[in-house]
Amino acid sequence: MSQYWSPAVRELTPYVPGEQPREQLVKLNTNENPYPPAPGVGEALRDYAIDHLRLYPDPTSAALREALAETFQVASSQVFVGNGSDEVLALAFQAFFRHGAPLDVPSITYSFYPVYANLYGVELRKHPLNKQWEVDIDALTAETSRSGVIFANPNAPTGHAHSLEVIESLLNRVTDRVVLVDEAYVDFGAESAVALIDRYPNLLVTGTFSKSRSLAGLRLGYAVGSEELIDGLLRVKDSFNSYPVDSLASLVGIAALKDVEHFEACREHVITTRERTRQRLEVLGFEVLPSKANFVLAQHPDYAGAQIFAGLRERGILVRHFNTPELNNFLRITIGTDDEMDSLIEALEVICG
Repeated sequence: MSQYWSPAVRELTPYVPGEQPREQLVKLNTNENPYPPAPGVGEALRDYAIDHLRLYPDPTSAALREALAETFQVASSQVFVGNGSDEVLALAFQAFFRHGAPLDVPSITYSFYPVYANLYGVELRKHPLNKQWEVDIDALTAETSRSGVIFANPNAPTGHAHSLEVIESLLNRVTDRVVLVDEAYVDFGAESAVALIDRYPNLLVTGTFSKSRSLAGLRLGYAVGSEELIDGLLRVKDSFNSYPVDSLASLVGIAALKDVEHFEACREHVITTRERTRQRLEVLGFEVLPSKANFVLAQHPDYAGAQIFAGLRERGILVRHFNTPELNNFLRITIGTDDEMDSLIEALEVICG
């Protein structure tokens, strides 16, 4: 602890991202897309005039917001963009959840939520998942005093996704505070709640270009909601950083959105490989939770998660092991290419006999 740190910084427990190894490994630990971005992304990078770098980017990111609005069939005034969905989530915590009341959240979900809550002084009211490892919507809406509700759909790291009907039932019960649905993984088989934003002005949906658009290295995220909510995000953004999205990132994001055929092909390939992997893991004796994401969460009844993790690492395969009481025996396995998943299964056949 440095003597120069403020008391608030002393109390922080930062988010720990998945390992980014320097050695050559089969990397199945951070839910990156195994396939390259759309071909138009390469063209945008090649054609970019470097003289543009001397100028500030558009602070409103109008062109990117318009492209997203066209993709989601909403108005551009209902779209916000930022430097990755993590930044968008951080701004949302500041804008909507500092009401001096608890924020309702699943006890097992994206581990950045508690970090933001601690950073901004937001009390969390955590609700256990149900017996099927699903986000318990009834529990999230049971209390009347709240600063808001946030959950990932599909949930991370479990992979389960609720239907639009279930999400709408939540929105009909929570009308006085913001409901934030984090859709980082929605394109791998779930239904997007963006379809509900015109009926529910308190609904904010966040998303990312990192997963289904194969742009994790670029850092682009977005939110879709009512103009009232977007204006709230803009007030916080412009009080912190007027230029979170650079001009090159904006061009690349637009190119990725335009290539619908590439997007559909990649996500369908990931879905097909996910289901094939699930079946093969089950043959090996694993319990695999149902997933609508680009990963699966699995455990073996006869082998500890840490043991399997270490065995895979020795064989050049990296997955994610969460050292928490609830998830200690589970491994989260990103869906890679078919060849990468074949290597995973072959290694598990040795480790698990």
